[in-house]
Amino acid sequence: MSITAERKQELIKEFAVKKDDTGSPEVQVAILTERINNLTEHLKIHKKDHHSRRGLLMMVGQRRRLLDYVKTKAVKRYEDLLKVLKLRR
Repeated sequence: MSITAERKQELIKEFAVKKDDTGSPEVQVAILTERINNLTEHLKIHKKDHHSRRGLLMMVGQRRRLLDYVKTKAVKRYEDLLKVLKLRR
């Protein structure tokens, strides 16, 4: 259900803006998207897991806020991020 350390490092390398970048909004959105996708698959099997559903909704809200931040700072980066992560907006 959670993201593995190896997968997290791959995401950091792929979305890092500069070397040793782990905190940029792009990296955070990519990691949140991976966690959201994993949790969505979990909830398809365990329909009554309401505690995890609440966590999923909180992660979706956090990702939305980060995407809004990126959009205010650089629209091109925002559009590229949506395209790479295959998110609708």
